Amino acid sequence: MAATLRIQSDWSQALRRDEGEAWLSCRSPGKPTLYGSLTRRGLSTEGVPDIAASEGFVVGEVTKITCLDISSGGGLGVSTSTDGTMKIWQAANGEIRRQLEGHVYDVNCCRFFPSGLVVLSGGMDAQLKIWSAEDASCVVTFKGHKGGILDTAIVDRGRNVLSCSRDGTARLWDCGKSACLGVIADCGSPINGIAVGTADNSLNLGTPEKPPSEREVGTEGKILLLAREDKKLQGVGLQSRQPVFLFVGSDAFNCCAFLSSTYILAGTQDGNIYQLDVRNTNSPIQVIHRSGAPVLSLLPYRDGFIAGQGDGTCFIVQQDLDYVLDLTEADCDPVYKVASWEKQIYTCCRDGIVRRYQLSDL
Repeated sequence: MAATLRIQSDWSQALRRDEGEAWLSCRSPGKPTLYGSLTRRGLSTEGVPDIAASEGFVVGEVTKITCLDISSGGGLGVSTSTDGTMKIWQAANGEIRRQLEGHVYDVNCCRFFPSGLVVLSGGMDAQLKIWSAEDASCVVTFKGHKGGILDTAIVDRGRNVLSCSRDGTARLWDCGKSACLGVIADCGSPINGIAVGTADNSLNLGTPEKPPSEREVGTEGKILLLAREDKKLQGVGLQSRQPVFLFVGSDAFNCCAFLSSTYILAGTQDGNIYQLDVRNTNSPIQVIHRSGAPVLSLLPYRDGFIAGQGDGTCFIVQQDLDYVLDLTEADCDPVYKVASWEKQIYTCCRDGIVRRYQLSDL
């Protein structure tokens, strides 16, 4: 007969409090019942409770799903995990189609190219890879970063791609030649997230110091956002490599996104979501703060956006905060990434689960 594990009924609430404690017991056939407790020791850097178990019990670690994306047609999903693997799956039912192996250590980020047939990934091994979603082959590996790659972006149809890293740089790559076209920014501080978008016509993006390579495609008129660990959100002209603006926030920036050519979003480690006008970043248009948990993912959606945070909350903001919809189920586990296709929202979480939400009309 299997052992029986019992735990305090409101353990999830008890462990939300500092120094909170919850009892548990384990009864095995023919052995004395083992009694113990779980105690919250504070918060991890991800903003989730750090839980310790008393003697005889162990707090286990699951394989985290660190990132996900949905193909342009909505048929396929891709996800990355802390065991160094990636999976291609049917978006409708989660059935695994391919497993992509080649990274060493954690794979931090992934995204489909616009074709929906090719995937870009970056990992703690400082490698950026391009994969075929059809046969799981790795067709290109880019090397040049000196630290783990934390985020990626694709320029237009994907002849050029971008990456950012713990080494403090953002780099532009040529997929056809498997070569680095240049360092777009060198911040001296880890860059946690990037986003590329078309700049408002009134914005001065600067002039390149030397003519761009003929291998650069689609960089003109684009601005690159950098969410930096040193509490700074920076805008850089993608073709010019010139700084456009620098905004100082309340804590480390984890992620950023374009709402339009004028309006941008950025989320911080202490739970703030800043909305800014790129034409004037002296003060934010608004600051949204629902909890002190880190903002880990921001995704433009319809007339608003979707945010995922380190305490398991995930919510949709529509039309200037007049309408907020919460996506439940993740409990205390961080929601690392949010993706969407039409009325379907996908999230990935520290608990190793991908969740799909079907929305009615907002």
